[in-house]
Amino acid sequence: MQTVVAILNWNGLSWLQKFLPDVVRYSPEAAVAVIDNASTDESLAWIKSHHPEVQIIQLDRNYGFAGGYNKGLEKLEAENFVLLNSDVAVTPGWLAPMLLAMEGNGWDALQPKILSFQQKDTFEYAGAAGGFIDRDGFVFCRGRMFNHFEKDEGQYNKASEVFWASGAALLVKALSYREAGGLDEDFFAHMEEIDLCWRLKNKGKRIGYCPDSVVYHVGGGTLSKINPRKTYLNFRNNLYLLVKNYHGGNLGVKLFWRMFLDGLAAFKFLFEGQFRHFFAVFRAHMSLYANLAKFLKKRKSLAPGIKINRHSGYYKRSVVWQYFLKGKKHFLNLHPDDFTAFGK
Repeated sequence: MQTVVAILNWNGLSWLQKFLPDVVRYSPEAAVAVIDNASTDESLAWIKSHHPEVQIIQLDRNYGFAGGYNKGLEKLEAENFVLLNSDVAVTPGWLAPMLLAMEGNGWDALQPKILSFQQKDTFEYAGAAGGFIDRDGFVFCRGRMFNHFEKDEGQYNKASEVFWASGAALLVKALSYREAGGLDEDFFAHMEEIDLCWRLKNKGKRIGYCPDSVVYHVGGGTLSKINPRKTYLNFRNNLYLLVKNYHGGNLGVKLFWRMFLDGLAAFKFLFEGQFRHFFAVFRAHMSLYANLAKFLKKRKSLAPGIKINRHSGYYKRSVVWQYFLKGKKHFLNLHPDDFTAFGK
């Protein structure tokens, strides 16, 4: 079995009913499996009744996104995994171009073009046209910078290398996934795919974007974009990312500056009356303090495997400065010379 499309499910009956039939129909190149995080709805009964060809891997409890995939993929044998969100609508012929791009470009992981299910001419939050990271550790995408979403007008229709690929629809070589240690379960949810991609890149692997494949993502299928829990996870996990994977300079200085910027974001929430989001940022920093020793240990264990620390898709300036103070809302407003290219 060369490729398995693996969908993680937790009480997602409505998403499965809406999107699983097309995943099965439009993925002749792959087997389809559902990894279930101990759902209590009728998800599994519906799959067995309507799609008996879909393999079910039933877990004993909810392990979150990272843990659910790690434990489920352990039970699957394939050359390639596709981690596909349950709220993603695939299109005819979506998978073949990704497999060809992976082989043709020597990529170990990649994503398709991800558009909004609600506004099909607009890029979606989780991945858009490929992910990047700036000098301060802030992550952003082509087609989506912070909360500004571009319309898809073909401006990102060239296959290219990126810093990270979205976990909403992530094709990854199984061997690379396993050698990297899979997803970090301490992240629970959000940014765990960025952590995986960064670890892969540190090992000399390459991450890509394939515009010839298009999917539509509902987004917020399990956690709303405005949920304080998501704010907490994003701020916390972004700090975890830096501690584990940043080797481009002094980590202490990098962390201090990044936490100062987080503080500014927190007070912005406070002045806007978003008190729960303000405390979410505070809790994120407290979590880093509580887990710093653990993540420094992970950093130390990963260090011997690092081959390179300057990566394509790295933005050498501050995307926060460019976006909020200089008004550059589109990715194409950022000068290409300010990005580290492959091999440089």
